[in-house]
Amino acid sequence: MNELKPKLFEVMKGYTKSQLIKDIISGIIVAIIALPLSIALAIASGVGPEQGLYTAIIAGFFISFFGGSRVQIGGPTAAFVVIIYGIVAEYQTDGLIVATILAGIILIIMGICRFGSLIKYIPYTITTGFTCGIAVTLFAGQIKDFLGLSIDSVPSEFLPKIISYITNIGTASLPAAAIGVCAIVIMLIWPKITDKIPGSLVAIVVTTAIVFFAKLPVNTIGSVYGELSSAFPAPHVPHITMKLVQQMISPAFTIAVLAGIESLLSAVVSDGMIGDTHKSNAELVGQGLGNIFSGIFGGIPATGAIARTAANVRNGGRTPIAGIVHCITLTVILLALMPLAALIPMTTLAAVLLVVAANMADWKSFFHLCKTAPKSDVIVLVTTFLLTVFFDLVVAIEIGVVLASLLFMKRMAETADVRSWKYCEQPDVTPGEAEKLRDIPRSIRVFEISGPLFFAAADQLLHIDSKKYTKVIVIRMRSVPAIDASAMRSLREISERAKKRNITMIFSHVNEQPLSVMKKDGFIEWIGKENFRSNIVDALDYAEEIVKK
Repeated sequence: MNELKPKLFEVMKGYTKSQLIKDIISGIIVAIIALPLSIALAIASGVGPEQGLYTAIIAGFFISFFGGSRVQIGGPTAAFVVIIYGIVAEYQTDGLIVATILAGIILIIMGICRFGSLIKYIPYTITTGFTCGIAVTLFAGQIKDFLGLSIDSVPSEFLPKIISYITNIGTASLPAAAIGVCAIVIMLIWPKITDKIPGSLVAIVVTTAIVFFAKLPVNTIGSVYGELSSAFPAPHVPHITMKLVQQMISPAFTIAVLAGIESLLSAVVSDGMIGDTHKSNAELVGQGLGNIFSGIFGGIPATGAIARTAANVRNGGRTPIAGIVHCITLTVILLALMPLAALIPMTTLAAVLLVVAANMADWKSFFHLCKTAPKSDVIVLVTTFLLTVFFDLVVAIEIGVVLASLLFMKRMAETADVRSWKYCEQPDVTPGEAEKLRDIPRSIRVFEISGPLFFAAADQLLHIDSKKYTKVIVIRMRSVPAIDASAMRSLREISERAKKRNITMIFSHVNEQPLSVMKKDGFIEWIGKENFRSNIVDALDYAEEIVKK
């Protein structure tokens, strides 16, 4: 159970006053960074601005309190925007709440079942493909507000959305576009001046002041969403039907996988920054609890945010107390200052997300993989990217994982090999091997199997055949690390044919996993324990004894 014990309970031993001060300062700074991002990501996801803060506060608290990382900062991230927007467009808020809670439950189950280490089996090509796809989709989703286009309903699909923008380009607002460009310029220049205050916050303050005092005709959060609530959210569980649960299972699974990947990646990055080791399974449980309560309190899906976590580390945060302070600070802002957020121009929030989209897309890695990776990896990469952009993230991850798995199995099957054994000038395993192989009677046939034997490679065993004069078949398995039920079935078929022809089968150097499978299958008793030998020399000696009888 130690793997599931929250990191907070461990790091509090020997906690000092000086570290508390550092954690408080870092938590406040991270909250200032999280404020504009939380609001912008909520709006981009198709929900109210307040829901972004609810997520950062509620989910962020549970992720810090119950998670497995010392410095993880949880909250809404750009990775979820595409899938949330799709859920809200089709199933409204109730569907989103159910999907978020289900994703939390799935994450907790993953943590309890010790699936933390399995996240690493999601191929890099898939994560790169859908990350770049999300970036493109997120970027495209901000064009309407950035240019101030007058469109009543923007399609959720990529191509219809672009066509809608082109059709309505004549409605663009010059003041809105100018304010948006101004915000981007500030965000690009400000980090060169100082990194103590986030450029996104400076851009929001400056452009909001310009729009307010100059009375520019630019849409603001207030003009689009009306008066913003400054009340702390009350728990609410929608009417849940079995049909809605069934419809939300697939997107919930995608949310859970995304949350797991991003949070554990963030934890690994932060480990390198502070010289610590996170608990992956505890982190999944913390992420699960964060998403469950985020859904109950009206928030959206959350995960560990790499940029905010890195900012926490850079500003001295070293324990989950910093993450908790970040939540408390956002709560104070929600209760005291939320009405002022209504003055923020929509084009500024769009500009913030345009910069986020540009930063999250690792195009350098994408094109490097296209140039240097094997064709099978490039197929997975490009397929995942295109499916993310033109369909949706759920389809992209499902098909991407299946395609990667099939190509991996094909690659592994190609490594499996069954060949008739020939004399080698420099045998590399058993002393005396060369001498024995010089004078093998032709009634003894030796086959060597190399590589894992699983269902995709089981047909390789059909290459094992016998001649009319064959009395003994020796199968050398020193290079077979694993075997599955399909390959076992093929071996049994071969052995049955051999028995019918009075041919003895001898197995040499069977490794631990194949031997265990053969025992459970009853294959060893079927062949006879005496026909399993530790090495090829012993197997050939025994084969010659059989031939002489």
